[in-house]
Amino acid sequence: MKPVLRLVALVVLAVLVAMPLPASAQQMQKVVFALNWFPVGDHAAYWVALEKGYYKEKGLDVELQNSKGSGDSIAKVDTGRADIGLADSAVVIALIAKGAKIKVVGMVFDKTPLNIWTRKDTGITKPKDLEGKTLAAPPGDGQRQMFPAFAKIHGIDEKKITWVSIDPAAKMVSLAEKRADAVPDYTTGQPFWEKAVGKENLVRMPWADFGFDMYSMSIMASEKTMKERAKVLRDFLEASYKGWRDVMENPQEGLAIFKKRVPEIDLSLIEPNMKLGLDLMKTDRYAKNGIGWMEEKKMCHSVDLVNTYMGLPAKVECKVVFTNEFLTKIELPKTMRQ
Repeated sequence: MKPVLRLVALVVLAVLVAMPLPASAQQMQKVVFALNWFPVGDHAAYWVALEKGYYKEKGLDVELQNSKGSGDSIAKVDTGRADIGLADSAVVIALIAKGAKIKVVGMVFDKTPLNIWTRKDTGITKPKDLEGKTLAAPPGDGQRQMFPAFAKIHGIDEKKITWVSIDPAAKMVSLAEKRADAVPDYTTGQPFWEKAVGKENLVRMPWADFGFDMYSMSIMASEKTMKERAKVLRDFLEASYKGWRDVMENPQEGLAIFKKRVPEIDLSLIEPNMKLGLDLMKTDRYAKNGIGWMEEKKMCHSVDLVNTYMGLPAKVECKVVFTNEFLTKIELPKTMRQ
C-alpha cells in the first residue's frame, strides 16, 4: 500500500474507533422501574416509551414491575431490587425521615390527585364525617400514610377511625361491598370507582378542595442510582417524559400502544382514567419549565406538611427530598397549554 493511502486508512480507522457505538451495538443497561400499582392509565407513558424505542435509543433495557403501593415501590428502590420507581412524594418524605436513601428526581402530576372515595349512604360529605367510620387501604398506601396530616388539619380524631388493611386490588370491592365506609385513592381512578360502586352512589372528597395541596405522584431514585448511574437516570427520565409528551399529543395512539403491551386492560376504564391524569399535568409550571419539573416552593410546602403532621422521627430538610438536576427539558405540547 502506498504511504499516502496507508495514512488515509489509518486516519479513517482512528475516526471509526473514536465514534460512539449506537445503542444497539452497546451493552444494554438493565433498569428495573417499580410502578406503584398494577398497570393503569397513570402508567401509559412508560409503555409508550418502550414501544417507540425511546429507552432502547438510550441503551436502556427497562423492566416495568408492579408494586403494592408507594411503600412497596420505595422499599424496592431503597434495597436495590429496583433502580427507579413511582411513589407518592409524601411517603418518600416520610421514609427519608426513617433512613431511606432515596430522592424525588421528577414529578408526574403537577396538581394533586389525593382524594377519598365514599358512598352516599355513608353520609360522609366532609372530612370530620370520617370519625366513627371504617377506612380501608394497603399498609404501604401513600394516602394512608399521609392521612394523619389531613386529619390534624381538619381536627379529625384518629382514635375514632378504624383502619382495615387490604390488598391494593381489594380497594374498590371493599367500598362496593360495604366492608369499608371510605377508601383513599387518587381522583384519576374515578372510572374504576364508578364501575365498582355505581356512578349515582359514588362520592369523592378531593383533598385539594379542602385546603390540602401538595406534590404527590413522583419518580424517585436511590442514592446509589444517582451516584453510580447518573447518565442512566438522566436518559431514563428523558425517555419517560418523551413518552408522556407523546401521550399528551396523541392520547388514542397512547391507548392503542398500552393495550398492545398490556392486553388485559379495559380501555373503557383506562381511557378516562388516563385523561384525568393528563388534566393534572396541564399547568403553567410544566409549560414554562418542561414536563416533570418541580417548583422548590411547592415541594418545600409539601415537606413542611409532612414534617408538621406526620409525627416523623426526625425533621426532613427540603433540599434532601428532591432534585431537578437529572431532568432534560421536554416541552409540554401546545395542546396542553392553558
